Amino acid sequence: MATWTRRTRFELVRRVPLRFPTYHPQGLALSGGRVFLSTVELTERPESIPGHHGDPARRTPGAGRGHVLVLEPDGTLMADIALGDGEAYHPGGIDTAAGLLWVPVAEYRAESRTVVYTIDLRTLRASARFTVDDHVSWLTADPEARTLYGGSWGSRRLFRWTLKDGRVGEAATPDAWDNPSAYIDFQDAQYDGGGQLLCGGIAELRGPSGEVFELGGIAVVRPSERRIAAEVPVPAFSSAGHTILRNPFVLTRDAEGMLLHVAPDDGDEPGGTELLTYRVRHDLRPAARSGKLRALT
Repeated sequence: MATWTRRTRFELVRRVPLRFPTYHPQGLALSGGRVFLSTVELTERPESIPGHHGDPARRTPGAGRGHVLVLEPDGTLMADIALGDGEAYHPGGIDTAAGLLWVPVAEYRAESRTVVYTIDLRTLRASARFTVDDHVSWLTADPEARTLYGGSWGSRRLFRWTLKDGRVGEAATPDAWDNPSAYIDFQDAQYDGGGQLLCGGIAELRGPSGEVFELGGIAVVRPSERRIAAEVPVPAFSSAGHTILRNPFVLTRDAEGMLLHVAPDDGDEPGGTELLTYRVRHDLRPAARSGKLRALT
């Protein structure tokens, strides 16, 4: 991430169509040669409560079902794991650590409730671990520090829990702080192994005629300092016109460098959901030389 700039290019190197219901994908993780995709199946869309239009905390609960889809790399569906508890049916961004997949399943409104699940990566058995009195939109874990991180609705607040044997310890209330950046709303995240979080997401910006532009980007978060170390836009779009950082993402490395894996499109959109892999390319042109400052007269 330290070398990413506005000139960083994203070259599509692999496209895997998913030929089964995928609904509205939310989070992506890779482990043991398998792909894990969290997604929400909406059966009743939440509606704003009269007098509170635009307030994501003041709307009806809606209804739906949460899923974690387990896939082969070629897109073959291996398992469909149902998750949820009543009005908490909306999975978020996911991550793996120490043999577990961490999955938040929240009510589909801000300032609500979340049930945190783990899925055993070997047996695919799901277990409810604890509940949070807020909407948790993603989770990622640092297994060495036994720490779990997350974000609220739009990641306006960031959370940190201390884990003990995979469970929350005595301090069930997370350490929380306000996100210092309004650049994008983080939707999915991963721990980079060096004390930093890589958080991807989207901001919907309106033009002069009311048209919506999806700005996608990735941020480097240093939770120990409660600050954003870097933020970079990702100007790449899916076949359905979404920023590729709309929801699920994961970064990996191979012998040639970095790969960005995403699944931005919904199952009911033209072309359906595809697993897309991009090679991250950097502009090797030297930076412009710094000139001397001239006094203004």
